[in-house]
Amino acid sequence: MARTLSNKIDFMALRKPAVIMSAALILLSIVSLFTLKLNVGIDFTGGSIIEAGYQQAVELQPIRNALESKGFGDAIVQHFGSASEVLIRLVPEADKDKAELSSEIIGLLQEISETPIDVRRVDFVGPQVGEELTEDGGLAVLYALIAILIYVAFRFEYRFSLGAVAALVHDVLITLGVFSILQLDFDLSVLAAILAVIGYSLNDTIVVFDRVRENFRKIRKKTSLEVINISINQTISRTLTTSFTTLLVLLSLFFLGGEVIHSFALALIIGVLIGTYSSIYVATTSALVLGISRSDLLLPEKEGEEMARP
Repeated sequence: MARTLSNKIDFMALRKPAVIMSAALILLSIVSLFTLKLNVGIDFTGGSIIEAGYQQAVELQPIRNALESKGFGDAIVQHFGSASEVLIRLVPEADKDKAELSSEIIGLLQEISETPIDVRRVDFVGPQVGEELTEDGGLAVLYALIAILIYVAFRFEYRFSLGAVAALVHDVLITLGVFSILQLDFDLSVLAAILAVIGYSLNDTIVVFDRVRENFRKIRKKTSLEVINISINQTISRTLTTSFTTLLVLLSLFFLGGEVIHSFALALIIGVLIGTYSSIYVATTSALVLGISRSDLLLPEKEGEEMARP
């Protein structure tokens, strides 16, 4: 049974306002990334991590006040796993040995605690390692975008490939821009979330592009704009259902998962929202601007089929 051609919502009528909004958000994100920069964690800057366990739930503010009074105002203090476990992140200090620094912090924690504490972990990330992580993380995102460009070009058409990469760059820049503007902690977990956003957004985009290609080959008396509009209408329910169910999980992680994964969950929430929008407007609009048409997606006729024609 033939699929009904539906064109109930004119998504493409909003493509110009969408382009203006996207351009403004990207510009704002770039300006913020160059001025405010990212608030990178010690995964990239280097520093010490101390994990301590208490016999009962502990308040974080007295620990922060004690650290600040001793000159550790830049320390990040948060619960880790439960209210009785505390994770402390310290930036590196050139005039202090890492062993002396960790011993000083542990002693301070013991002083302000009424019960003995259990030191679970003491780790140190050197500045050199942090620089390598920054470089490797940037290269990971770049390589992912290049691989996607090649994949989509082979599977569809180069205009679709450029549209998909434009959508992914759009998603990554805006997600990074939000973290820069709000000065949220950017660590390795957030970088992993960025890579996951790339995969999620690409999946949505490919679903739309696959339907666009199918409709271009099947619908003969429609313009490129109309075919793309029909394709988005046919896939919108799948796109919104997938995004909604994914957001339910991510919101649960954000509100119930604890402070340790707040940044990770928030990056994915932003990425899913932006990725859903970009697969509808940015990717398809880019392909449309590049001049995609039915003739670009027609299957080449085989020589035998051409000779068999009356």
